[in-house]
Amino acid sequence: MDLTDTSTRQDHNRLLTTLEQLLVIDATELEPALDQASDLLIPALHSDKIDVFLHDPATDSLVAFGTSHTPMGEKQKATGLDHLPIANGGRTVEAYQTGKTFVTGRADQDPAVLPGIKHTLSVRSMLVAPLYIGGDLRGVLSAVSAQPDQYTGDDLRFIEAVSRWVGALAHRAELVESLKQHVAEEARKVTAEQLVTVLAHDLGNYLTPALGRVDLIRRHARREGNDRYLQAAEVAYSALAQIRVLVRDLLDVSRLKQGLFSLSLQPVDLTALVRETVDLLCAADANINLRAPDCLAVKADPIRLRQAIENLLTNALKHGPEGVPVHIELATRTQRDGQYAIITVTDEGPGIAPELLPNIFTPFTSGPGSTGLGLGLYLAHSIAHAHNGTLTVESTPGKGATFRFSLPQAS
Repeated sequence: MDLTDTSTRQDHNRLLTTLEQLLVIDATELEPALDQASDLLIPALHSDKIDVFLHDPATDSLVAFGTSHTPMGEKQKATGLDHLPIANGGRTVEAYQTGKTFVTGRADQDPAVLPGIKHTLSVRSMLVAPLYIGGDLRGVLSAVSAQPDQYTGDDLRFIEAVSRWVGALAHRAELVESLKQHVAEEARKVTAEQLVTVLAHDLGNYLTPALGRVDLIRRHARREGNDRYLQAAEVAYSALAQIRVLVRDLLDVSRLKQGLFSLSLQPVDLTALVRETVDLLCAADANINLRAPDCLAVKADPIRLRQAIENLLTNALKHGPEGVPVHIELATRTQRDGQYAIITVTDEGPGIAPELLPNIFTPFTSGPGSTGLGLGLYLAHSIAHAHNGTLTVESTPGKGATFRFSLPQAS
């Protein structure tokens, strides 16, 4: 029998056996899965240590996410050689940076091999293959031995083939971890929303009589000409009214989630509705500049529309500089599918960071420094869509934000 054929068949069997073992690894967590992969490759490559190094962008280092449970593997962890900073170079880092397999049987004579690898771990033979995960070069698969000239050409081909399967294993584990995290986050979110809804219902039950009693005190103080009690009652009534708005928004979020959010459409003079809303806010010392035609007719739910406009203006006032007016403008625009009324609200605040824009209309999402629950913009966005319209935002950090609420005039 030809010795070459025998060697090829043995190498083929070694690869098949290893791949079968890799396939049965429970890939539910990344590090345990890579540890198992490293352990099973030890006999296949006759090595003293196997590592799966992945690049960590936070530290710009190659980190051993999987290491064989061997004396050399344990010594590597104890001496901190399981973290290889890219800046320190070395053959392992070089294989990662170039994407090319590296092999040597005389590491002790190679000046490019890190001293810790040569002297602390006493490595003589190294075999390092690039590791691709999900199509991206993410690290390396490394086999080392204290024996010189340990690896052959067959071993080189073997590790290059196995690295693809280890990459697939890592990809599978990362996907499972991501899915588990997503499911956990969704479960927490649903639980929090249910809790908030229950609290909002209970709070609403207490608010109505409290508002009634404070309003009674306010009227009595006004009748009696008692300015001190009147001022205190006005402050208390205003605070309770703000809580009532928050409770309304929380309950509306719950209705939207349950599909119970409905509209009562009727003819509305949008200009008159916006002007009334602006006047009410300005009465509470808001600074708003309104530009609008004398009349702008739409078919809409006036209560929901007022709610959306209040939320947009309140958001702009909250983020705009003190003393600088918020601008609201009404106009019409003709599009291919008809005539639209456009409400534009602009502030001159710090703007919205680019990373926050994708989730700006998501409930319970708010940026740094915000004291709200992120409900106002979510509800305004939902109200726009319920009217077959849109709500969009444009913002440049440092130059304020512009929200455009559009709804068809023949809604």
